[in-house]
Amino acid sequence: MSAPQVYLVGGAVRDRLLGLPAGDRDWVVVGSTPEAMAAQGYVPVGRDFPVFLHPETHEEYALARTERKSGRGYRGFAVQASPDVTLEDDLARRDLTINAIAAPPDWTRVEELFDPYGGARDLRARVLRHVTDAFREDPVRILRVARFAARFADFSVAPETLQLMREMVEDGEADHLVPERVWQELSRGLMEATPSRMLQVLRDCGVLAVLLPEVERLWGVPQRADHHPEVDTGVHLLMVLDMAARLQAPLAVRFACLMHDLGKGATPQDVLPRHIGHEQRSARLLKGICERLRVPTDCRDTADVVAREHGNIHRSESLSAAALLRLLERCDALRKPRRFADVLLACECDARGRGGLHERPYPQRARLQAALEQALAVPTAEVAAQAAARGATGPQVGEWIRRAREQALAEWLRAQGQDDRGASAPPD
Repeated sequence: MSAPQVYLVGGAVRDRLLGLPAGDRDWVVVGSTPEAMAAQGYVPVGRDFPVFLHPETHEEYALARTERKSGRGYRGFAVQASPDVTLEDDLARRDLTINAIAAPPDWTRVEELFDPYGGARDLRARVLRHVTDAFREDPVRILRVARFAARFADFSVAPETLQLMREMVEDGEADHLVPERVWQELSRGLMEATPSRMLQVLRDCGVLAVLLPEVERLWGVPQRADHHPEVDTGVHLLMVLDMAARLQAPLAVRFACLMHDLGKGATPQDVLPRHIGHEQRSARLLKGICERLRVPTDCRDTADVVAREHGNIHRSESLSAAALLRLLERCDALRKPRRFADVLLACECDARGRGGLHERPYPQRARLQAALEQALAVPTAEVAAQAAARGATGPQVGEWIRRAREQALAEWLRAQGQDDRGASAPPD
């Protein structure tokens, strides 16, 4: 038997061909065994697949393998890894041709690449294309294509690949996706450069209606054109997500942007294009999605505040000191100022993610941040001591502190000349 051969595969090769910064490197080993890898000091880490960590670099080395469908969903596979599996066999099981290119460890020329499925050609043509019909065996690949579309916004999905994805959805494969994998791919896609593309691809193949019907229902729902020149709620959502990417928002903010207008999809037809009470409906729908997808707590809580309060935050320029304090309290901003900063960023994305309004200033964000700083600057220990000296106890002390914060906000408003109630803001 010939000596094992090692190849660089996947994203490291793809990104180098695209001229992108190098990320993690993944390797495939052809002609070896688990025993031989362990004997060389490689540490096994793969529970389902023969994957090892290099003893010095800690990079992942996987034995060349094939897969055979044995059940529904992404877990329904029988894996074979043996010295007889060829490099071409291994690449055939990968999702997209652009990820099915292999290279020698020290490659310098394109001619050295092993590219049996035309990945380099598809990179030049800016096409996302499945490698073989084995693509249909793993529904997670539907989500991965959508995520890559969000990363590479100038790439199109090959018509035959999109058709294959539709067939998979129609055959019920998407029904077997587990929450953890859906959240993993969804969250990664939200963090890409153009997250709107992920939603567009998920809609085009029909899987968005399966996984997030609450989001799918937003398309075709009208909004008031004087506040939303784009009119369609789904189109607005795409703009908001891309604004979040433009402003380099963290995941919790981007998820909040995705969820903020869910209630508009449940607005009664006879009141359209108005959406009275959509904030409360959004919060209720959000709760169900977070339970279904097991969304992390920070993302869930940020999205909940944004869903409930984004309309009030938009209108906050006209609020009195008492109303400002109530808003800060409802957002739990006094206890969680960092989360409140994320909430305000999500609201800015919402306000600027509208047709022709991308460059419009959003003073509400800075104003509410400054208001919070004023409220936090109140010396609560001193106020509590004064209250106790006057015989106040328990909730009475809390009320003293609250009045002190309201007074601080009133003085700040007067000093800033911002107690004019005439300011205008987007209502929803």
